[in-house]
Amino acid sequence: MESPVPSPAPTAPALPTEPPLAALEARVLGCLIEKELTTPDVCPLTLNSLVNACNQRSNRDPVIEVASREVETSLDGLRHRRLAAVFGGADARVAKYRQTLDLVYPLEAGARVVLCELLLRGPQTTAELRTRTERMLPLAAEEIEMQLQALATRPEGALVRRLERQRGQKEARWTQLLTGEPASAPADEPLSVALALPPEMEQRMAALEAEVAQLRQEMGTLRRALGDPPSL
Repeated sequence: MESPVPSPAPTAPALPTEPPLAALEARVLGCLIEKELTTPDVCPLTLNSLVNACNQRSNRDPVIEVASREVETSLDGLRHRRLAAVFGGADARVAKYRQTLDLVYPLEAGARVVLCELLLRGPQTTAELRTRTERMLPLAAEEIEMQLQALATRPEGALVRRLERQRGQKEARWTQLLTGEPASAPADEPLSVALALPPEMEQRMAALEAEVAQLRQEMGTLRRALGDPPSL
């Protein structure tokens, strides 16, 4: 009689995205979700409206200042992951954008609001989340806790994680995982924005740099032939 095959050891839920979202991509996604709930009459958002939402000084942590080109690059990244889409209605004079989170992560309304707040303000306590999500969807403390637990135990991969209480803090905080594992850096470290050039622009820049290097080499050869000292 064959011995039973042991069950595999349980593994931790996989992170939701690979690679993780960049910091500005997370901010853009959070803004798209937020504005859809708080100002539905102006949604989908134009690029200018979305830039203003990202740079908003209220309900944001940290407060940042980014340009339209940086937001547009982040939108391209979100569209590649099917987390955002361009709205092209018949009456649309300019491109407008909306979030499509449910295409990748189908969530209840309460869970979506909690995740949105974590994207906009970073790690927070349950009490902070209850107060700050009220403008989007009023939720009791028990509902906030229930949604956090659901987001943390999704079979497809956890979207949030509970952080251990740090020295000087009265309560533990929760963080979102769309941007990857929580960093060990201090919470007040400023948000860094990395602007990636399109591949064709990178190729053109590399070609120009190579051409400049060749011209400098030819100029040095010509100077030596004419007996001029090389320029410093």
